Amino acid sequence: MPSNDVRILAQAAVPTAAVGAAAAVVSAVVAGGEGAIGAVVAILVVILFMGIGLYVLQRTAKSLPHLFQAMGLMLYAAQILLLFVFVAAFKNTTLFNPRAFALTLVVGTLTWIAAQTRAHMKSKILYVEPDSEASPKGDRSEKSGRSS
Repeated sequence: MPSNDVRILAQAAVPTAAVGAAAAVVSAVVAGGEGAIGAVVAILVVILFMGIGLYVLQRTAKSLPHLFQAMGLMLYAAQILLLFVFVAAFKNTTLFNPRAFALTLVVGTLTWIAAQTRAHMKSKILYVEPDSEASPKGDRSEKSGRSS
């Protein structure tokens, strides 16, 4: 992964993990040990799903740049659907508190999206290749539409 991608991943994962730690503490106070376990499992699922999604999106951007926007939309829709599937699958579990799990899943997902958006907006990624054929004096030959 290029350094920009790793930086964006870290800038999204660290706040999400911090929110997950806070959610685990709150869940432990409110729902006991089962609440803390539910919050930890939820935040791990969010970081795993969103991290894999970011990796897939960056690979798509490099290999198929014309599909980047459509892939991003499809990827976020698939991630949200998979998170809902996780909530539905663990709705009646006795391993952990399902309410703490669901709330942490939603809050973690929103935190990841906000942090990733902020990281992308703060990053200085070139979207146009610099002109390497400029003359040494700095003036460029431009087409003016008339012949001299």
